[in-house]
Amino acid sequence: MAFKTSTLFSLFSILVCLGSISVIAAPVFSPKPELERRGSMSGILVAVFGLGNCGWQSVDTDWIVALPTSAYGNGEHCGKKVVITDDSNNRGTAIVVDSCPSCPGTGDLDMSPSLFSFFKPQSDGTFKITWWFADENGN
Repeated sequence: MAFKTSTLFSLFSILVCLGSISVIAAPVFSPKPELERRGSMSGILVAVFGLGNCGWQSVDTDWIVALPTSAYGNGEHCGKKVVITDDSNNRGTAIVVDSCPSCPGTGDLDMSPSLFSFFKPQSDGTFKITWWFADENGN
């Protein structure tokens, strides 16, 4: 059985395309960086209620935060607690429920109105914070 050159070329092209798709779709695994206390960041007031990227309903009286997109990743921090302190050493704990693509800094947090009000008047809009993921004891 003889194949025409154009048929062989077509089969070769299909195999090359299929091979490149499998290379493109191959996952790349990298070790996760260790999480540690963050430097000075901003807490930003946002009326975050409804359905966040984590898929949970929330209201503005919940103590919740949205992580910057760089920290949110693929949602692996959904439901985790973060500990937040301000420059007066006030300390609060909130739950991650969303991502924040509009956060200006990589360590900034969007906060629910009730959480923000615990630290500062809502009219301030932003304030300096330090935050980290809580350990199993909530610290």
